[in-house]
Amino acid sequence: MVKTGAQWDYLPHDFPPPHIVSEQAQRWMQRGVFEDLVHDLRETLRQWQGRAAQPSAAIYDARTLQSSPESGERGGYDGAERRQGSKEHMAVDTLGHLLTLLVTPANEQDRAQVAELSKAVQAVTGKQVEVAFVEQGYTGSEAESAAAQEGIALCVVKLAEARKGFVLLFCCPGAGRSARSA
Repeated sequence: MVKTGAQWDYLPHDFPPPHIVSEQAQRWMQRGVFEDLVHDLRETLRQWQGRAAQPSAAIYDARTLQSSPESGERGGYDGAERRQGSKEHMAVDTLGHLLTLLVTPANEQDRAQVAELSKAVQAVTGKQVEVAFVEQGYTGSEAESAAAQEGIALCVVKLAEARKGFVLLFCCPGAGRSARSA
């Protein structure tokens, strides 16, 4: 993979012909086999760590990815990050396991993606998520009502002062979640 980038023609010789392997991989992708594997693995890892199979809390976040010439019209300009590109909006459980991912042009607002993220999270978890921890980019009554329509309460984590790098924060003491179920 390091040498060829996983090109089909460089599969090991004991595999079927490359076009057969490629066609089978395409069928699996169209049927969602890889997504099912990821979700089954997430459930197994959660249970192995003594948690419920489905989370009751999620974390929404986004990051901007620099565009390339091949990005074409998909890219947008994110003024906050000062980048032209795409934005990944993701939802993870409290252990960091991916629940869903949404890609938009970088100029799309985080708060505008709450409805779609919440709907996808509830579809993946069987409507088990009750609270989503978010940053200030997800504030606003529209974002709050979009999440509430899916049965999710948004808990905005705010910093007292700006910091650089990753900082673990806790909030919503009245949310009533036990650490074992989230």
